[in-house]
Amino acid sequence: MARKYFGTDGIRGLTNKAPMTAQMAMKVGMAAGAHFVRGDHKHRVVIGKDTRLSGYMIENALVAGFTSVGMDVTLFGPLPTPAIGMLTKSMRADLGVMISASHNPYADNGIKLFGPDGYKLSDADELAIEALIDGDVAPAAAPDIGRARRVEDARGRYIHFAKATFPDDLTLDGLKVVVDCANGAAYQVAPTTLWELGADVIAIGVNPNGKNINDQVGSTAPQTLCETVVSSGAQIGIALDGDADRLIVVDENGRVIDGDQLMAVIATGWARTGNLANGGLVATVMSNLGLERHLAAQGIKLMRTAVGDRYVLDAMRGQGYNVGGEQSGHIILSDYATTGDGLVAALQILAELVRSGLPASELLHRFDPLPQLLKNVRFKGGKPLDDASVKAVIADAEGELEGKGRLVIRPSGTEPVIRVMAEGEDAGQVEAVVDRICDAVRVAAG
Repeated sequence: MARKYFGTDGIRGLTNKAPMTAQMAMKVGMAAGAHFVRGDHKHRVVIGKDTRLSGYMIENALVAGFTSVGMDVTLFGPLPTPAIGMLTKSMRADLGVMISASHNPYADNGIKLFGPDGYKLSDADELAIEALIDGDVAPAAAPDIGRARRVEDARGRYIHFAKATFPDDLTLDGLKVVVDCANGAAYQVAPTTLWELGADVIAIGVNPNGKNINDQVGSTAPQTLCETVVSSGAQIGIALDGDADRLIVVDENGRVIDGDQLMAVIATGWARTGNLANGGLVATVMSNLGLERHLAAQGIKLMRTAVGDRYVLDAMRGQGYNVGGEQSGHIILSDYATTGDGLVAALQILAELVRSGLPASELLHRFDPLPQLLKNVRFKGGKPLDDASVKAVIADAEGELEGKGRLVIRPSGTEPVIRVMAEGEDAGQVEAVVDRICDAVRVAAG
């Protein structure tokens, strides 16, 4: 059954436009609270947020919803998304909430829900909550209304957790690190963690004003980080996104390193120390073929999933892997976290850097990516990929790339767009293949 409000990562949209309104946030609080009120113990929900101006509005509306159905609320303020997953479980809460639209502009916001195990909700739970949103939720009796309180040391708890993932026998003494926090949720915890581990920290994107989250800073806009690393003579740069579940790294020359290279570094390092579970890692269909070939040469398996960190995590949990992620920088290390954690992944990269004694440019360049091209074709309606002429062009392209590359064609899950990606050893051939398919889709779509 298709979900009405929940997308691939919670409920998200433009603030004060459906579904991201205060009224909807209160309904979500009531519905999610009612769904997770099980048994006769006093129920608790924990709530964190990033630095968006609308976070205040959404937070207060959620508190009203949760307390109205009898849940006690614990408020953490700005914290990374993975911190909410961790604290939900460690505080024995029945539910966790992160208010964030991740790498989106400040005008957007979102609501991500975590179950008592610290993992994001299943499709079944989301469908059950949607049914309650559209139905009638009975409020608690007056004596049973919940209370709300704010915990001031939540940042310290997450910093302690993050530091514990860094090897005990290593420090960051003498390492100059630039960290870009995207004016987002990690603007306090990430610089502090690195400093406490001994790094010489240069922090940018740490002055949130409610409207500058992800604005020319962070993992989706690394130019400022690149320039700062080079001008400061830093050995490495780290960029997080607005809710700090994504990581991009910049080497000492100002070159951007994507998630594929970072996963290769972590997986090979963990394989060397015997910590890589099931002898492989999980990535999506968008990860470069160069990664797959590099891992195979190291005797490491690569399992591919559909696009989306939830599918990566499902495969990791189902197949017993402990490393997975996306080219975009969502890296999940399930020994430590229940979702992508940009800071924890960065600490693993820094550990490899310290151990190796190599410059970042050498350590982090594990393979030459094959030429890869992605283009989007917007359409008004229908199913262009079902058209016989489009199928024929795709079949010809697959035959042309067989043994030399691959093709990934998929409709977007959030907008009327067909995404066409090809990669191969010949950049000209890749471009020609993508253009032919895009042209065929445009014709079929009218």
